[in-house]
Amino acid sequence: MTKAEAPGGPWLVACLCAAWCRTCDAYTPTFEQLEREFAPRVRFVPVDIEDHEVALGELDVVDFPTLLIAEGDTIHFLGPVLPHAQTARQLIERALKGQLLPVRDAALVGLAGRIGALRVG
Repeated sequence: MTKAEAPGGPWLVACLCAAWCRTCDAYTPTFEQLEREFAPRVRFVPVDIEDHEVALGELDVVDFPTLLIAEGDTIHFLGPVLPHAQTARQLIERALKGQLLPVRDAALVGLAGRIGALRVG
């Protein structure tokens, strides 16, 4: 069993952006390309922070694009990334290989599950 198939739950990559953000607009094709590369091992979810405030809870996203990489409810990365495919690709690959430590922050409990439950697209 590979790390990507481990019982921790399905893998999720969410791009947290805003409709008014031009950097996010430019990042959309990159995010879609990454989705094609990593499917079906990873579910990709574009999240407009203003349309899905409830799912984000108290999380305040101030830099765009911000990526969330999670396995089930375990967040392995949450933060802004340079809007380049290689940057996100390396983060995703490292997470799938188990090379990123889980993010431990009580304020983030349940965040991955709430975002994973969104039906967007």
